[in-house]
Amino acid sequence: MSQKFRITNIVKIAKITKKNKKFWIKTASFVLLNTLIIIYPIEAESKSTGKEIIQKSQDVSQLKGMEAISEMTIIDKKGRSRIRKIAQISKLYDNGNLEKKLVRFLAPADIKGTGLLTFDYKNKDDDIWLFMPALRKSRRIVSSEKAKNFMGSEFSYADMTPPNLEDFNFQNLGTEEVEGVICHKIKMTPKKEDIADENGFSQKISFIDVKIFVIRKAVYHDLSGELHKILMVKEVKEIDKENHKYRPTHLIMENKQNGRKSILKMNQIKYSPKLEDKYFTVRYLEKV
Repeated sequence: MSQKFRITNIVKIAKITKKNKKFWIKTASFVLLNTLIIIYPIEAESKSTGKEIIQKSQDVSQLKGMEAISEMTIIDKKGRSRIRKIAQISKLYDNGNLEKKLVRFLAPADIKGTGLLTFDYKNKDDDIWLFMPALRKSRRIVSSEKAKNFMGSEFSYADMTPPNLEDFNFQNLGTEEVEGVICHKIKMTPKKEDIADENGFSQKISFIDVKIFVIRKAVYHDLSGELHKILMVKEVKEIDKENHKYRPTHLIMENKQNGRKSILKMNQIKYSPKLEDKYFTVRYLEKV
């Protein structure tokens, strides 16, 4: 091998190394820039108030219309389980200030036909009606009953609708990881004793996904301040892809005081903005 050949190759290698250096500088700059783009919104959101974050969480779950078939498994402290099949529909009204929802039990036979109709208002108390086939008529659920368990599960009537944010104080506690997902940690406490009684908790800590603002976990403390229930969200789906609207589709509510657990899983869910209004009436609720 000639001296000239070796020198030529050394020059080529030097040029390649120089190009590589430029490439890696550009690559590093690109990665850094994109990292900052990702981090900046999270930093900005961390400065948001707790109320603003909870409001965003409610907003991203608002679907113009939805149909779902779910399965609820109720497990007692001895591990014995009961399974209930549920149909659910919902629709938004008044530019999103009102959501009407109908829940109907399909099985087992002893509760088939039982239904719940809710009018969830953004700025006032909700209206809730429960229909029991054996009674042949519906009855209104009053505020003092909202903290009670819904159909023997660990979910309460209050859990069935988003809370009125004006009734609570909020505190942004920063961020925390929940099963690999970075979340805003928001503490909410009722402003008045009657609001605490109505909702069944003295404080609730919600863990809200920093990227899509869906709730991933919630920790409830009872009226005495003791740990009561923990909600875990195991699965989330984007239902309205055009408007980026999400719903938790696999939830586990565990009661730490009585050892009971309820699992709610949506096996089918469909975006349906054109549902007929007649479905969201007491008359239809009582139709079996």
